[in-house]
Amino acid sequence: MKFLKFLLVGIAFGIILVKSEAVSWYRIYEMFRFESFHMYGIIGTAIATGVILLLITKKFKFKNIEGGLMSVPDKEKGFTRYILGGTLFGLGWALSGACPGPMYILIGTGVFTILIAIIAAMLGTYVYGVLKGKLPH
Repeated sequence: MKFLKFLLVGIAFGIILVKSEAVSWYRIYEMFRFESFHMYGIIGTAIATGVILLLITKKFKFKNIEGGLMSVPDKEKGFTRYILGGTLFGLGWALSGACPGPMYILIGTGVFTILIAIIAAMLGTYVYGVLKGKLPH
């Protein structure tokens, strides 16, 4: 029961994404063709909200579910890894018409063909795990 609040927030977030058309293949297609500001506005709003919430979290020293202070670990510096990873992520997003979070929302809306993309994403994650030690980091 202690995780019920997270489930409810997830359901509300899914409804918001569906109503805002953020999971719409056509909106994603428009974004990658630079024909519409709609998705860029949603992504920009999400980034701004995240920054503000992180600042509030640091200022008021919020605690996580286990009672420890919430913090965001520093990322390793690098250029190539982020360019290659971002390019692969963007290609997958453009080809499937959905990024990882909305893929699960699409199942909830009845678009069961997205299961192919979810299985492919899981397979790609597994392959990355196997090859991680051989890749440039």
